[in-house]
Amino acid sequence: MSGTTAVTTPTGRAVTTPAGRLASLARAELTLLGRSKGALVTAVLVPLALPFTLRSAVDQMDVKEAGLTVGMVLLPAAIGFSLLFAVYSTLVGVYTARREELVLKRLRTGELRDAEILSGAALPAVTTGLLQSLLVAAGSTALLDVPAPRAPHLAVLGLLLGLVMCAALAGVTAGLTRTVESAQVTTMPLVLVSMIGSGVAVPLELLPDNLASVCELLPLSPVITLVRGGWTGSLSAYEALGAVATALAWTVIAVFAVRRWFRWEPRR
Repeated sequence: MSGTTAVTTPTGRAVTTPAGRLASLARAELTLLGRSKGALVTAVLVPLALPFTLRSAVDQMDVKEAGLTVGMVLLPAAIGFSLLFAVYSTLVGVYTARREELVLKRLRTGELRDAEILSGAALPAVTTGLLQSLLVAAGSTALLDVPAPRAPHLAVLGLLLGLVMCAALAGVTAGLTRTVESAQVTTMPLVLVSMIGSGVAVPLELLPDNLASVCELLPLSPVITLVRGGWTGSLSAYEALGAVATALAWTVIAVFAVRRWFRWEPRR
């Protein structure tokens, strides 16, 4: 925990601060992330490459009938990929690896609180997802002729909710994951369901109404809805509040599950 910000008590004893502990842990985690080629590919290259594979499929969709453009479909999809791979999938691997290496167990014997350990470990992945989303937004504006967002507050809110929710869901999945290798399997259900049913690959506006109503309740759906609605400005206040409530509900459920069932000891 070198480099941790500390204050000195009247007795001369140095006491670290929560911000300092988080920064120190995040720096250490960033160093470890940089040494893992597999994690770097998952976190950096995959989310940026996947939207290009959707371009031909989106060109064949009747997106104009739903009041959308190709750019309005690909931009939220790219942000969704960043959340799923740079944040969620990467963090499942990180949490599982640190648990199996007894890193989490050792950290709990010090000053770090449980929430600080998980948050500090998540900071590099969450920052990567945030920077990727900003890069995608700028790139879409330049390359896909996407206009400026009409309701930017909704897009920002959706992105922030998505970052927090995906980090929390990663903690839940890590609790069910035995090894780093098996993380590739345990993350697939949420990734596939989100890609197919949350408006990432196919906008919910193009689905039958009954099916779309069910898909709106999936974890990533409210995030994509808020991001896309932030650019199109087509979301009503009722729809926006519903999306926020759904995202918050999933986040609260995930946080509760992590607090109750997250495993700090190796699964053997």
